[in-house]
Amino acid sequence: MTRVLVTGGAGFIGRWVVKALLDEGRRVVVLDDFSNGSRTNIAEFANDARLDVVEASIDDPHAVERAFTDDVEVCLHLAAKINVQHSIDDPVGTYRPDVIGTLLLLERARVTRTRFLFMSSCMVYAPAGDEAIDEQHPVRPASPYAASKLAGESLALSYAYAYALPAAVVRPFNTYGPYQRADGEGGVVAIFCQRALAGETIDVFGDGTQTRDLLYVADCAEFVLRAAASPAAVGQVLNAGTGRDIRIRDLAELVGRDRVGWRLAPHPHPQAEIARLVCDPRRAEDVLGWRAATDLAGGIARTTEWLAVSGGTA
Repeated sequence: MTRVLVTGGAGFIGRWVVKALLDEGRRVVVLDDFSNGSRTNIAEFANDARLDVVEASIDDPHAVERAFTDDVEVCLHLAAKINVQHSIDDPVGTYRPDVIGTLLLLERARVTRTRFLFMSSCMVYAPAGDEAIDEQHPVRPASPYAASKLAGESLALSYAYAYALPAAVVRPFNTYGPYQRADGEGGVVAIFCQRALAGETIDVFGDGTQTRDLLYVADCAEFVLRAAASPAAVGQVLNAGTGRDIRIRDLAELVGRDRVGWRLAPHPHPQAEIARLVCDPRRAEDVLGWRAATDLAGGIARTTEWLAVSGGTA
């Protein structure tokens, strides 16, 4: 039986992709150095004989060769150094795995003729006005993290064009849900929900008017699998989002409700902030027949329930 390689499979989104693949009856190999991911995320699959885990960085060529065996049918490349501030403080530490690691994986995919999906980010986009952001919107890498994502995109697409490799690029907008870290490196929804559960005032960076299109993680995982499987996605860049955004100060009020308040706090990296992020998801719907199914209130409720049980220790 062929296998699916998921880099970063112990991370937040990676965990949900691995679960979806196992639910489909697939064999999965996870390549993860656990710098962002957690063994807790995949602990429930530990006794599943269909899952193999290789603990190493994607910029280790020997580890890539060990994980990326000849029977790998598709590579879902989700692994990355994702913290924007860390990329600003240590750009080389972001570049090595996010760019060199991507190149090593693509080289292996070229040899084995393996389908390849590169996960990018909505953070590559330039600031927008009132319009939703489609795939033709200009890009502007405001951090080394965003620059590394754009480099990875270009590498993946170059292999699609130069070598006819079946490669696609996806740009999910801000993803949230259970298993997202609720510490300083976590996503805004998880952090806000955790503070509300603890009865603590929610800190909102900047002036709080910046907006985000919040995508529930199970919807994101479904999008990833559809994009990886679709011949129509090859050589394409596809956004994933709901098409609706919310101001961060309004998100704080929604999460806090009558339990806790919120306050403005200094932004740790204002130079990398994007004032408005709302996805135009029409291409994904046209190409993949995909549409986000989970509303924000329902997703926040599920995230809060998980945090209440787990303590956000994924």
